Amino acid sequence: MDWIRQQLQNVGMNEMMIGYAATIIMILFIAVVCVLANWITQKIVLKTIIHIANNNRYTWDDIIVEKKVFHKLSHLVPAIIIYYSASVFPAYQGLIEKAAMTYMIVVGITVFDALLNAFDAIYRSFEVSKIRPIRGYIQVAKIIMFIVGGIVVISNLIGQNPLIILSGLGALSAVLMLIFKDSILGLVAGIQLSSNDMVRVGDWIEMPKYNADGDVIDITLNTVKVMNFDKTITMIPSYALISDSFRNWRGMQVSGGRRIKRSVQIDTSSIAFCTPDMIEEFRKIHYLADYLDDKVAEIEAYNVERQINRESNVNGRQLTNIGVFREYVYRYLKHHPGIHSNMTLIVRQLAPADNGLPLEIYAFSSDTTWAVYEGVQADIFDHIFAVAPTFGLRTFQNPTGHDIGQLKDHPVLVQGD
Repeated sequence: MDWIRQQLQNVGMNEMMIGYAATIIMILFIAVVCVLANWITQKIVLKTIIHIANNNRYTWDDIIVEKKVFHKLSHLVPAIIIYYSASVFPAYQGLIEKAAMTYMIVVGITVFDALLNAFDAIYRSFEVSKIRPIRGYIQVAKIIMFIVGGIVVISNLIGQNPLIILSGLGALSAVLMLIFKDSILGLVAGIQLSSNDMVRVGDWIEMPKYNADGDVIDITLNTVKVMNFDKTITMIPSYALISDSFRNWRGMQVSGGRRIKRSVQIDTSSIAFCTPDMIEEFRKIHYLADYLDDKVAEIEAYNVERQINRESNVNGRQLTNIGVFREYVYRYLKHHPGIHSNMTLIVRQLAPADNGLPLEIYAFSSDTTWAVYEGVQADIFDHIFAVAPTFGLRTFQNPTGHDIGQLKDHPVLVQGD
């Protein structure tokens, strides 16, 4: 500054104009230096860093570049130049230093914010992120960072120690608790969800209270985002997963088998003992040949040993069409490629009701994918409904309009007393 003044005096400028001119020239000089330094940083240093990041075998540095950490960090260069140039203007040195320092603190906060975002993105690239999500913790770190950064900025502007402002916040703790209630509840819930491994990104959960039925796509500090199967998005408060009940289908997905539990209603009036002709016809069925040989021999030995009178089917043991059918369905499922062979497989009768005798299929498909599972289930029951008449059985169905129309065409005469 003195050198500039000297040069202006040499050209014969009066003292009043020298002060203004020297200040303007110095400001322009500092501005040019800042622009030049920023250009060098952006065009040379930053491009060199990006080139190195993009041309190595690591991926984490690419994510840091993508989140613009270095771009935001480059904004510190002009601020540093202005801060150290403040002494040139003694009358405004304190004001310039405070303004430059405030700007550097704000830039520092944005840099750490971008760095946290990059860390989150890097962590999400690992499979462990689905088991132990950390986004909630990162959001807490951001909240703390913004609060501390705001306090430092205010203390810098008013020229006070940050600890004095922090001590004053104690009186506002109740207000802060109220403002950040959801965040505090979400933080506690996030810790419990993560430590107890209750829900992960990718889990299929059901929560009827919030109309949620789909896959978890994101877990944040305050909410859990669920994409329902109709492609709508449901936002569930994180603490609701702790306070309320929900169903997590992860166990089914991990096990590799999805349960099939459905019944066929058999008309009880079609259930009967098997005749010799029926047994011979059943022997032609691939899955039943060995079973019938063993079962007929077992029943015959039982009846002969106890000298059962065979003139009535009521006496002794007999095969029934429902029993043979149940065994056939069991063996059919055992050989079905879509049924999990290492999981529970039961074909059982439930208590008879007004709609007939329920024959329940309890099995697990070998593929948990929804579309495949439904296809396997439909294929099984298509076959069961089609094969039931082969065993002399009728599936129960309430009368339809077609049935009533046939009754009108073929009236049944009922004789009275």
